[in-house]
Amino acid sequence: MRLILASASPRRAELIKKLKYLEVEVRPANVDERTDKTDDREAVMDIAERKARAVRSDDLVLGADTVVVAGGKRLGKPKTADEAREMFALLCGAPHKVLTGVCLIGGDKAVKACEETTVEFASYDEKLVEEYIATGKPFDKAGGYGIQDEELAPLVKSITGDYDNVVGLPIRLVDLLISENYE
Repeated sequence: MRLILASASPRRAELIKKLKYLEVEVRPANVDERTDKTDDREAVMDIAERKARAVRSDDLVLGADTVVVAGGKRLGKPKTADEAREMFALLCGAPHKVLTGVCLIGGDKAVKACEETTVEFASYDEKLVEEYIATGKPFDKAGGYGIQDEELAPLVKSITGDYDNVVGLPIRLVDLLISENYE
């Protein structure tokens, strides 16, 4: 089965390869990622659907969007080191949610779903956070961090749910949606 991944994320492109039955082509979607949806789950599914619809293809198309929710705030990608510090201040010492909305479009059928994973970081560690920000890694990731980044391992206290979701794409959910709707 052929699938078009409507994403510029190298992490999503790597994760989708776990589904060996798919022949994947990456075609990033250029869409406005702002949304008027107030519900966090609805917001990520809305953006995922817009990404999927932006890529025209006769093949199955997958759009995805991830947001981190901490302290009642949606955390996208930080633009500055100060924003990254503010995000880590919210993330550390309390659980936060990672939500990824996915939308698959094939033929006349579109299906959407959302995966939610809870992550808990240890207390704020200024030295670790500053060293991580200096790597530049926070600036292309929702919430300002990549759970797979080794530098952050000492900060990660627990992950409840789908690890791949925190990386950027809930592969088990995508596999389930494909098998239930497109095979």
